[in-house]
Order: sequence, then C-alpha cells, then structure tokens
Amino acid sequence: METGFTKWIIVVTVVLCCLLELIDTSIVNVALTQMMGNLSATQQEVTWVVASYGIANVIVIPMTGFLAEQFGRKNYYFASVLLFTIASMACGQSTNIWELVAFRFIQGIGGGALMATSQAILIDTFPPKQLPLGQALFGMGVIIGPTIGPTLGGYIVDNYDWPWIFYVNVPVGILAAIFTALFIRDPERIKNAIPRPLREIDWAGVGLLILGVGSLQLVLEQGETEDWFESAYINTFAVLAAIGLIGFVWRELTARQPIVDLRVLGKSRNLAVGAILSFVLGFGMFASVFIFPIFTQRILGFTAAQTGYMLLPGALASGFMMPVIGRMLQAGVPQKFMIPVGFFIFFGFTFWMAKIISPTAGEDDFFWPLMVRGLGMGLIFLPITTMSLAGLKGKDAGQAAGLTGMIRQLGGSFGVAIVGTYLERSIAQNRISPLAHISLYDTNTVQRIQAFTQNFLAHGFPLEQARQQAYAALEGILMKQVSIITYSQVFSMIGLFFVICLPLVLLIKRAKTSEKIDLNAAH
Repeated sequence: METGFTKWIIVVTVVLCCLLELIDTSIVNVALTQMMGNLSATQQEVTWVVASYGIANVIVIPMTGFLAEQFGRKNYYFASVLLFTIASMACGQSTNIWELVAFRFIQGIGGGALMATSQAILIDTFPPKQLPLGQALFGMGVIIGPTIGPTLGGYIVDNYDWPWIFYVNVPVGILAAIFTALFIRDPERIKNAIPRPLREIDWAGVGLLILGVGSLQLVLEQGETEDWFESAYINTFAVLAAIGLIGFVWRELTARQPIVDLRVLGKSRNLAVGAILSFVLGFGMFASVFIFPIFTQRILGFTAAQTGYMLLPGALASGFMMPVIGRMLQAGVPQKFMIPVGFFIFFGFTFWMAKIISPTAGEDDFFWPLMVRGLGMGLIFLPITTMSLAGLKGKDAGQAAGLTGMIRQLGGSFGVAIVGTYLERSIAQNRISPLAHISLYDTNTVQRIQAFTQNFLAHGFPLEQARQQAYAALEGILMKQVSIITYSQVFSMIGLFFVICLPLVLLIKRAKTSEKIDLNAAH
C-alpha cells in the first residue's frame, strides 16, 4: 500500500496512460481525410487505421490477467507503455497506409494493457476506505478520453500535420515509463507467483479468443463499409466469430487453467449483471460521441476543432463528478439506486438532443445537454465498476475487471456499428416520404425552383446552369431536412435502448458491507 507523494505519482502515471489509450481510439477519426491524401489511400483502406487498433485492443484486454501473472504486473505494464510509445512514433513515420495499419495494431496491443492494468494498480494503491476514490480517478480517464480525442485531434489537424496526433504520445509515454520503473511495485501475490511453463499455457483458449473476438470486432468495424451481410468477406468473418466465440466459451469453462476464467461470472450475480450493464454503458458512451460530431460537421458545417471544444466541457464535468460520486459510494449510497438515476439522466440527454436538433442549432444550444450527458455517464460508470468487483478476491477480481473492460469495448463497437448503419439506411428511407410532396406539378415546388433560378441568374449564371443549380439547391434542402429527422431518431433510439435495459438494475444484489474489492486483485 503506497502513501503520500508516491501514491499520487502512481495515480498521475496510470491515469495518463489510461487517457493515452482511450484518446487514441477516437483521435484519428478527424485525421482520416488528411491521411487518405498524404498516403494515397482509399476510403475503405483508411478505415483499417481505426479497425486495427480496436481489434488489437479487444483481443488483449481479457488476457491482461494472465499476462500480468506470467511476466509480473510491473514488467508487463512497463513493456506495454514502451510498446505503445514506440508504436506511436512508428505510426507517425509511416510512409504508406499498410505500414500505418500494422503499427496501429501494435499500438493497440500495448494500449490494451494500459487501461485494464491501470485499474488494478489503482486498486492496490488505495486502502479499502478510499477504493471508490481510486475507481473514480480511473473513471475520469475512461469517460474523458474518448471525448477529448476529437478535440485534440481537430486542433492538431487544423494547425499541424496528421503525424503529430501520434507524436504527442511520445513524451507522455516516456515520462510514464520512467515513473513506472521508479514507483510502481507488484503486490505480494504476483511477486510470489510462479510463471506457468509454456506447455501448460491455455494456447487453445488464446487461439479461440483471437479468432472469435478479433473476427467479431472486424465485422463490427468493417460491416458498414462492406454493406454488411451482402459481402462474402463479412459473412466469412461472421461465421469465424461465431465458431471462435462458441469454442472459446466452451474451452474456458472446461480448461483446468483457462487463459480467461469465465467461471468467475457464476461466482457473483452482480458481476454478471455488471457485465451486461458495462455493454450498455459502452454502447451509449461511444455511440453518442460518434453521432454528435457527424451531425455538427455534416449538417451544421462545424470544424473538427469546434466540435471537440463543444464536447470538452461535458467530459470535464463528468471527470470532476467522479470524486464526488466516489465519496457518495464511500458514504454508503447503494449502486442499485445510483445506476437508475444515471440511466434516466442519460435518457434525458438523448431526449433533449432529439428535440433541439435543427439546421439553425448553434454551440450554445448543445452546452447544457452535453453537461447532462457527462453527469449521467459519471453516475453510471463508477457504480457499475465498483458493484461488479465487490466481493471478489485475488485472481477472480482481476479476471472480472478484464472481462468488464472487454465487454465495455465491445458495447462501444456495437453502438458505433448499429448507429452508423441505422443512420445511412434511415436517411434513404426517410427521403421517400417528403418526395411525395415535391413535384413540378406542385405550385410551391415550382415557385421555389423559380426563386432559386432567379437568384442564380442574378449572380451571373447562364439560364441552363442556373436551373441545374436551383434543382441542386432544392435537393440540398431536402437532404438537410431528412438528415435532421434521422439524427433526431438516432438519439431517441439510443435513449430507448437505455430505458429498455433499465429493469436489469432490479437484478443487482445489495452488497454486504464486508464485500470489498480485494486489494490484491491484479491484471
């Protein structure tokens, strides 16, 4: 147990690492267009820059418990920080798209350990009475990271060049590696652990995990680009995902020393419920951060930096709320009461957004709804995390943290995939209804086209070109209105998903006062 200066140096180190990992899940999104131009890549090729990182992340996260046990948590964490930092530099130096994709995958392998292991280190750093505070600090990184990614990325792209979204990781990574080497220590359980011989490692479990979870993440990342199940490529990986996941579950439930001990889910009802709620949390957190920038940039014409600045206050509010929520938990406020409040607040955010979306909406209109989102996320994340790990000991707590982390990431991937698909297909469907009211036999339509034509003629366009511009302007107005309707529906859909999942809270078992998160839990 660390105290004083050392404790807070460890806190700064692991929260920074957690922020780095999560910022990199979203920071590249605003730079993809620039990458396409500089690396001569197609739209389909550049999506692999995002997909490769996510695939590596979701494969590594559930294995962090085993890897920390095998190599020592400090050694594993230090190596992961170095790998992430070196891969970040290599990403910035890439000269073609497939080099960048390969280095992003390596970066994701290192990054997957940063978030999962950071949580375990904080658990060991704080005494039992301060555990909610430690979890709150971890939650600050989880909530703020994906949100400030577009802000930082937008600023860098607007003022520098795309490699700098990777270079900014390097000095922070070096500092984190130094602090890790000097201040982070292994708990006694890991110090005394005997590494498994290579022949006793659950290699079948490792292979099935990579096949199942990796294929599923690939399907979610690339499905929309490939037109989902119209593509033989997506169908193939969907089948591989099903085979891998079914085989993985069977293997881990029957193996003597599984790589990921799924049996821990049967030891705690709250962990099983918490795993499902973590999926819901990831869905809402990532889907809302995904859809909002698309709306503001496509429909309102905001820059990436402007969008990022709008998201920032809500993310910071959520981060600042974490210690307050931690103290509430420490004072005995039950998670079973806090989670429904968070769900209803987040539903309020989605309902509010669905109502205020319009072509004339400005930055001020979104400030308070995004602040409400931040408050809701804070009230959901920390109670779910502490509830899931309470009462578990030793390896069980480490396995539980890895599982909930993986499931939260998969929830985010499902959220982005479903929202992206719904958005594209619903715009096409919603366009059909207003078309019935637009006709050359309709007086209002004819008058609108004539007005547009006269306007373009007044600006010096020839008659035929002015007519074509008038038709294009009318089409633009139509698509803008259709898009407004669809974005409103998307926010309503996200909120409805939270309401549908709310009854799961009734399954939460009130934890006994003696059930605390085990301080020796480790990844």
